[in-house]
Amino acid sequence: MSVTRVVIMGAAGRDFHDFNTVFRGDDDFEVVAFTRTASQNIGELDVPPQRRYPPALAGDLYPDGIPIRPESELETLLGDGDVDQVVFAYSDVSHEHVMHQASRALAAGADFRLVGPKEMMLEADCPVVAVDAVRTGCGKSQTARKLAGSLADRGKRAVVVREPMPYGDLVEQRVQRFESVDDLDESRVTIEEREEYEGHLERGHVVYAGVDYEAVLEAAQTEADVIVWDGGNNELPFYVPDLHFVVADPLRPGAELRYHPGETNLRLADYVLINKENTADVAGIREVEANVRETNPDAEIIHADSVISADGDAIRGKRALVVEDGPTLTHGDASYGAGLIAARKYGASDVVDPRPSAVGSLKRILRAHPHIETVLPAMGYSDGQIQELEATIRNADCDVVVSGTPHDLGRVISVDVPIVRVRYELQEKGLTLEAVLDRHAGTLGL
Repeated sequence: MSVTRVVIMGAAGRDFHDFNTVFRGDDDFEVVAFTRTASQNIGELDVPPQRRYPPALAGDLYPDGIPIRPESELETLLGDGDVDQVVFAYSDVSHEHVMHQASRALAAGADFRLVGPKEMMLEADCPVVAVDAVRTGCGKSQTARKLAGSLADRGKRAVVVREPMPYGDLVEQRVQRFESVDDLDESRVTIEEREEYEGHLERGHVVYAGVDYEAVLEAAQTEADVIVWDGGNNELPFYVPDLHFVVADPLRPGAELRYHPGETNLRLADYVLINKENTADVAGIREVEANVRETNPDAEIIHADSVISADGDAIRGKRALVVEDGPTLTHGDASYGAGLIAARKYGASDVVDPRPSAVGSLKRILRAHPHIETVLPAMGYSDGQIQELEATIRNADCDVVVSGTPHDLGRVISVDVPIVRVRYELQEKGLTLEAVLDRHAGTLGL
């Protein structure tokens, strides 16, 4: 039989998972390369040309590993490699974007494929509560934090498994376990990873992540009564959920039907949580609600606010430079986040435009995303980029930094003005997460 030659289009996450679960060890397929997109934040990384998915993870069929090439080289790979099939495997992109990539593959003579849940979702031995979203930046982590806390209050060992962000040594990152913020310091994780992990760790929740999610599952379920899957971007759960929450954002109404694979999540959801209603207009809330009811009428809707708090005295009357969660602003297309809301709420005298002070990759990112509303994305995918973030803040004419990124920015940069951390917590209205857990107590072993 002939071997099907495959290229997997990705962004250092779902692409590796699709390979591990579908293609690794199957000699009917030969994965000739991964591609990495520049449309998500890893496009800013200085990735060496020789970067490969390593043999230790790729398996016996790939003694030299698998090359990882820029997505811009797709046509060259398809022409030179006699490729039969292109697998699209990254998230938080428009349906139109997916079909543009499909058109590139088809024009080069290859089939185009999306791996579905039956092939890529793994079965756990313990119950799984999954939290995903229709876009990045909807509020997954604050929802997952509250669920993990509620499970712990019921005497259950709730272990959080976070979707991958493997930017370093992939073999070392095969399975990662974090129990404290000090563990993050020792592991030299990126700012994006800190944004997703710190909130859980500060509340005493153990977090697993990595590259090989079958191995991650084997490790996590040895200490978990319940696994809380905290998804990345708007990606599908990697584990079959017993209870599936999907978060939607009324500040970006309509996005729940226009982005991949967020719409799939919407259609799979048991419960759709419409978050941030306290900062959204009624029309946006109603539009999201109508789209949910039309697309997934079996899903029940939970209405919620994202309640913002900060040290108002440290902000009031000050010239504030606002730093926000990076992915939410960049490929998430949001123009601002909790930091700007807090700066306005607590009476900053002025919000400082970061563009004149931006250096290096921060300058390029702000130019490439003109929709960003006078805030600075917390980019930090390398030591060099963290230094550029610090330099940009130091260059700014401000009295205070208002940090809306979910992690403690002061742990990774040093500047001459105070950094005020903004916190945001989920507050349901009507149906609560606690009530939902009560409904599903038997399934979850509560």
